[in-house]
Amino acid sequence: PLGFDLERFNTNKESKRKKFREKWKIKENEIAIGIIGRLAPIKNHFFFIDAIQEVLKKSDIPIRAFIIGDGEEKQNIINYIKNKNLDFSLGNSSATFQLTSWIKEVDKVYSGMDIICLTSLNEGTPVSLIEAQASGKPIVSTKTGGIENIVLENKTALLSKKNDLYDFSNKLLDLVNDSEKRNLLSKHGLEKSKDFHYSRLIDEIKKLYE
Repeated sequence: PLGFDLERFNTNKESKRKKFREKWKIKENEIAIGIIGRLAPIKNHFFFIDAIQEVLKKSDIPIRAFIIGDGEEKQNIINYIKNKNLDFSLGNSSATFQLTSWIKEVDKVYSGMDIICLTSLNEGTPVSLIEAQASGKPIVSTKTGGIENIVLENKTALLSKKNDLYDFSNKLLDLVNDSEKRNLLSKHGLEKSKDFHYSRLIDEIKKLYE
């Protein structure tokens, strides 16, 4: 397994969270849901938008959806949101959908989020889910590619089949409505992230050479 320097994802989280949420005008009672990665067809952002729409219909808890990244699908994503008559912002004015483009200090993004999503049609080793666990963030993801090697199903992440909107949106709704469940997945995620620390990778390579 890959090894990363993950220390920054679990340090000064409260101050990072406060600054991020102030910048993007996220209220205390709002659940911030983020999807992080390039805006490309394989990442299936339309499905993410559909899932958010389903949660909006069913939840009394206010949510904000953050699409973090950039790429060829940006205008198509904007058009898709417009066609659904959902509000969005490309700046830092408050809206249901926030398109932020790339944010270099991604550890601050994770600190500000409450739930991380991944809706990809296929994945190799999704670094965003490793980083999410290192940040102690609960995950809702499609079950595809190497994702099951990264997360622990029902312990650090809730997984659904590709394009199963009913299942995915209900699992997301479950986390939005249940703070205890979010906290439990967060705790397990922090534990699981140790598997992807560079010190573990170095130890294994050392043993291999010896």
